[in-house]
Amino acid sequence: MTGLPAHHPVETLRWRDGRLEMIDQRILPMRFEYLSYANADEVAQGIRSMVVRGAPAIGCAAAYGVALQALAHQHVNADEFAKAMDHGFEVLAASRPTAVNLFWALQRMRESVQSHSQLSPPQLASLLLTLAHGIAAEDVRINQAMGAHGAALLADGARVLTHCNAGALATAGHGTALGVFRSAVAAGKTIHVIADETRPFLQGARLTAWEMVQENIPVTLITDNMAGHLMKQGEIDAVVVGTDRVAANGDVANKIGTYMVAVLAHRHGIPFYVACPLSTIDMQLANGDAIPIEERHPDEVMGFGAQRWAPPGVNVRNPAFDVTPAELVSGLITEKGVVHQPNEAKLKKLFQS
Repeated sequence: MTGLPAHHPVETLRWRDGRLEMIDQRILPMRFEYLSYANADEVAQGIRSMVVRGAPAIGCAAAYGVALQALAHQHVNADEFAKAMDHGFEVLAASRPTAVNLFWALQRMRESVQSHSQLSPPQLASLLLTLAHGIAAEDVRINQAMGAHGAALLADGARVLTHCNAGALATAGHGTALGVFRSAVAAGKTIHVIADETRPFLQGARLTAWEMVQENIPVTLITDNMAGHLMKQGEIDAVVVGTDRVAANGDVANKIGTYMVAVLAHRHGIPFYVACPLSTIDMQLANGDAIPIEERHPDEVMGFGAQRWAPPGVNVRNPAFDVTPAELVSGLITEKGVVHQPNEAKLKKLFQS
């Protein structure tokens, strides 16, 4: 199965028969399959192996991982239940380091465990599952609000570049950057998406292009090193990307290659927007230098799937993210509105409003 039924929304994560099911994003667009998960260890492996990716989706998956851990151990005694839950939190927190939504979701689940310690394990398991469902539903509502704010920034007929995948596949639904495009189309605007392929994991080529084709939103795929040329030729009107973590000063961590796009956009006077739920803003980190950057396996750079094109023995670097300085960001698109030229004072005010 390579596509969805007509008019069927993308459900990156879904709850079926007491288990979490997630689209296996490693095999899109050639195959469309769900994988099933029963406990925190399995969900952590799904996050680590990039069955699921995208900061909001990772956060939702982690919340469900905690709930699954509680459900899997609800019939043991209180001490064993507490140990199992501690293990679940630990393994999920270690799954990927950069996306702050992971830790945000785990903290919400941990606070619920701590504040309801008087409950029996079955009662707590039920409570945690309800909270996980709530986090996923909240993510969709937030994305829709961001989409409406972001759509207002785009002119009818805009040609918009995006990097990586910040769509429904990266969230519980609708998407962050791609949610802006969906909302613009729903508002009656004509939008043409230009998708960077996003080496080395090809999220743009495999996932963003797939989502746009599914919904008949015009999309053109380019290699990562073509963006500057198209900007110089006047073929890009705006850039909208997602993010995995934003520091207190407005520095933005996103998929590797985003920094280059931002520099090029600045050089050519093209607005560079970042679709960013409040849960992705980490006010505990002063600036982007403090954001941990994940280094992934060299095999991802040396080839894709079973295909290899680099010689054995070559040295490889594979940072999965880079940091774009706040001065290159035209605006953060949040569920509370657009923060133009973000800085620490503006972000603090955002959380106070």
